[in-house]
Amino acid sequence: MEMIPAIANYFHISIDELFGYHDEREEKIKAILEAATKTLTKQGFTMYPGSLSEDVEECIDTLRTASEEFPNEPKILLKLAQALHMWGWHKYGAKGHPSDSFGIIEDDIEYNSQNIYWQEAVRVYEKLLKCNPSSEDRKIAIRQITPLYCRMGEYEKAKALANAQNPLVICKEVLLPLATVGEEKARYQGERIMALLSNLRFAVSEAVATRPAVSSSEYGRQVLLSVINLYESVFVDGRCGSWHWDIGNSYLTLAQYEMDNGGSMEKVLHYFDRGFDHCKEYMRIYHEEEYQYSVPLISALPKINKGDLAPIGDDFWKKELRTYRKDVVDAICRNPKYAECFE
Repeated sequence: MEMIPAIANYFHISIDELFGYHDEREEKIKAILEAATKTLTKQGFTMYPGSLSEDVEECIDTLRTASEEFPNEPKILLKLAQALHMWGWHKYGAKGHPSDSFGIIEDDIEYNSQNIYWQEAVRVYEKLLKCNPSSEDRKIAIRQITPLYCRMGEYEKAKALANAQNPLVICKEVLLPLATVGEEKARYQGERIMALLSNLRFAVSEAVATRPAVSSSEYGRQVLLSVINLYESVFVDGRCGSWHWDIGNSYLTLAQYEMDNGGSMEKVLHYFDRGFDHCKEYMRIYHEEEYQYSVPLISALPKINKGDLAPIGDDFWKKELRTYRKDVVDAICRNPKYAECFE
């Protein structure tokens, strides 16, 4: 028995593979991940108190058991951390208040740091980052743990992690178009455009949302609308593929801001209509067998195959409309175009 690790190391394989367990192990991990993904994506990765169903807690227990059976499996750890992150929002939510000279919402770290699910999520994320995850899993984990550190007052950890990453000017999206030619170059140029645009949208949306004085102003709404217009200028033919979801949610955010800050019913319904159309198109593409981008700057991107896009929860519209004023919901309900929102 003492020789087994040495034998496995000699052949550059794991002990599981030495005993013929590799395929069985991989199939079991795959089944666990597929079941967890189905449960979590059904919720739409929703982040607010009371938004999740009890099967998420069962999913967490399953993933905890799996993380004990496969203690250094990055994908199991990532899924567990994400589930705990979501469940922490469901059980306790986050608190904050505008307090600095810029009017930015500051986290209530005394409250947030007591969230036991977020405490566990941080531990799991940190373990994952030490387990040699794939570059994609590492990127997801870093993106998710950084703001979680901040909500819990771990600012130095957040900054240290952020400073350890590659700067924008040497990231792969920027470098690959410079390292390739022909069709490859065209593909990577498209990926660079969309990576930068997606991150611009996220940066602007976050900056507006965390400044109540800005999100309640016409200036804030116009900035968001400008980013949406940039998307629609790139996708001049209206075939936005997976980015229909980003655009749709941005329009729905605008509808909320208009509604909450004395905007006209006409504008609220206009933004809702645009958001509805983009989200519905995303859902249609989700069920399509194959989808190809066609606009010149993006046409070299890989086609979307069935199953590539993240599923959307059946109760998405129910959750969305829950935060709308009654008169707005009534106006939406009267339009037969939106009948599916109330089914």
